[in-house]
Amino acid sequence: MESNLDIANVCILAGKIMLESGAETHRVEDTMNRIAAVYGAENAQSYASPTAIHFSVDFADVTHFIRISNRSTDLHKVAEVNHISRRIASESIPLKESMILLETLEKRRLTFSKWIQVVAATLLSGCFAIMFGGMMPDFLPAAIVGGAGFACMLIVFHFIRIRFVAVFFASVLVGALAVTAIETGVGLELDKIVIGAVMPLVPGLPITIALRDLLAGHLVAGISKGIESALTAVAIGAGVAIILAFY
Repeated sequence: MESNLDIANVCILAGKIMLESGAETHRVEDTMNRIAAVYGAENAQSYASPTAIHFSVDFADVTHFIRISNRSTDLHKVAEVNHISRRIASESIPLKESMILLETLEKRRLTFSKWIQVVAATLLSGCFAIMFGGMMPDFLPAAIVGGAGFACMLIVFHFIRIRFVAVFFASVLVGALAVTAIETGVGLELDKIVIGAVMPLVPGLPITIALRDLLAGHLVAGISKGIESALTAVAIGAGVAIILAFY
């Protein structure tokens, strides 16, 4: 029988990686409970919120707590933790080996580099401008504006770890560059350029995760994530509106 502390450490580390990578809270809790059950803790109790994890090996056992300060979107890591949990269940991996696998995964950086993200945002912005009814001459200005806005968001977020602020400044830049493109005759339709350029900033995945948590009955996590996504959307609108108000 494995010690309760070791079981808790493995389960909490798995939950921590998933929550920091943007997983739904109900998926985090389910993964932790499944891992605990493999190691003999049939009555494990877990509670995950967007900013914290509580875990107990049994109903009346000591409760362990860890705070989640940094959150991002890395679905590759979420998938890797799920893969490890399935291996633990099917192959009966020893507890120490499971801890090593999770610690190795935690240190890995699986997200794309910043410049690749900017390039992807650039191409997406141009495509979204066309998709929303823009003309072909709007593709290039929307792509440039969207790429510059996304790069601005990454730079600001590097210094000010508040996504709301980073998205706001990025939206201000998007609005200013879009107006400049129209004034110089590079683009044709201002609204299509702006819409295409802000799409990489829109919190589409967090909104989806918030809805999935709400549907799974995790009301606290779903509402908090939904409000966070709504604030990000407000920041996008406010940044663009400030520029257009003077246009």
